[in-house]
Amino acid sequence: MREGLVQILPPAAAQPSATASDTTATTSSLEVTTAFAESNLSSSQGRTFYLETFGCQMNVHDSEKVAGLLVTRGYRPVENSEEADLILYNTCSIREKAAQKVFSRLGEFKKRYQSAGKMIGVLGCVAQQEGERFFKRAPWVNLVCGSASYAQLPQILERLEAGSRRVAGLSLDTDECFETEITRRDSPFRAYLTIIEGCDKDCAYCVVPMTRGPERSRPSRKILGECQRLANEGYTEIQFLGQNVNSYRDPSPAQYSFAELLARTAELPGIRRVRFTTSHPRDFTADIVEAIENHPALCDHVHLPVQSGSTRVLTRMLRGYTREEYLEKINCIQNAKRAISISTDVIVGFCDETEEDFEQTLSLLDTVGYDQIFSFKYSPRPNTAAGGWVDSVPEEEKGRRLTLLQDRQREIQLKRNQALIGREFEVLVEAYQPRLQQSLGRTTSNRLINFPGEPDWVGRYMKARVTAAGPNSLAGVRIDEAGCIDRDPYQTGGLPAGGTDSLSAVE
Repeated sequence: MREGLVQILPPAAAQPSATASDTTATTSSLEVTTAFAESNLSSSQGRTFYLETFGCQMNVHDSEKVAGLLVTRGYRPVENSEEADLILYNTCSIREKAAQKVFSRLGEFKKRYQSAGKMIGVLGCVAQQEGERFFKRAPWVNLVCGSASYAQLPQILERLEAGSRRVAGLSLDTDECFETEITRRDSPFRAYLTIIEGCDKDCAYCVVPMTRGPERSRPSRKILGECQRLANEGYTEIQFLGQNVNSYRDPSPAQYSFAELLARTAELPGIRRVRFTTSHPRDFTADIVEAIENHPALCDHVHLPVQSGSTRVLTRMLRGYTREEYLEKINCIQNAKRAISISTDVIVGFCDETEEDFEQTLSLLDTVGYDQIFSFKYSPRPNTAAGGWVDSVPEEEKGRRLTLLQDRQREIQLKRNQALIGREFEVLVEAYQPRLQQSLGRTTSNRLINFPGEPDWVGRYMKARVTAAGPNSLAGVRIDEAGCIDRDPYQTGGLPAGGTDSLSAVE
């Protein structure tokens, strides 16, 4: 899963919609610490909650489902922790920095709210990683629940509401996916759908198998049914999620492959765009490319994490492929009849990574020509194979390599984006920037275009012509249905030469 490590707060203005699912989580075992005390949540009716999310899209969608579950129990969402009776942090432990943010939040809670009768809970990967140690490290924490136990949240909340002071859901022994009757979605036009949870891979650096449990897939019938309901409710873009989304194995009699599931989804009435993330190279097959070629609703973008360009490092990472095998997957994508943009993840400074290994990663950037990368310095994580190895690359050297990597990729992205000047793209308008009076639109290939716009354009599909390019985004003008420029505030037919303007339209 791509890790943005971004703090995601509840939107201040948007009014998220609630979407029904066709199943309710079933009951299984639950671990509970029974230190009983008078609880502020003895009745959920009229209570408020604040939910803050750290991490990737999958964490964001988990939070949407948790919020929906809370709403169905009578809780009301608020936009700041001061107003909340129940404060929840949905956490990510992929990188050490993200885990540190959580403990910083818990420290703030102790200082500000411990005596105010509020309850606090930690969800997600850090919760699973630390387990009941949270109650010793932060005794004011009331709830600890890993993502593999999310199906048990109704029972966990019942315990809190009945007066339990500390409750934990930490079992990884599950074949259940987290499904709720109501999902409180944060976008009125894009819907995330988790189709597979957990991970059966054994990458040496990765904590996900220990925090999210084994791979378990939702039946295709339920996925397609939910997609059609979303389309009927006005959602036009679906994004399938999974730690290894293309490892999907349909447990239903239909036994659809991942590519078949993509194709069936793309054919549903009302679905205009379908995205998916994150794919694992080991399970990336040619039929996925064929599905993208043959179904226009499947977005022409693949996120395929490589992590390193060195076969020696990939072997130590236990990634299960060589540089050459990875490049075969890339060649399959790049030889498609339809142009497909490619992004990736890269880790620098992994255990015993040499300068030669790092140079091979730099050369991979040149060979592939990625449209975007997400790059990180290696940080040892607990309960992983590499966590017990010597972290041999000094932090200063990791920083130097990361800077070199990002500088090289910045040059590649700028060159690739500048080649798009003059091209026209359909964009889904995602946001409006009042200060700049600009709309922000996303192409099917996952590129961002800034162009003069209006607040009520958000959620609409439009055509934009690229007039300038930076390494991270594009600038342009809207093209009307007749193919004419809709509006040019610069009165010069476009942006000044050089790629930027005083409004900082591109980055």
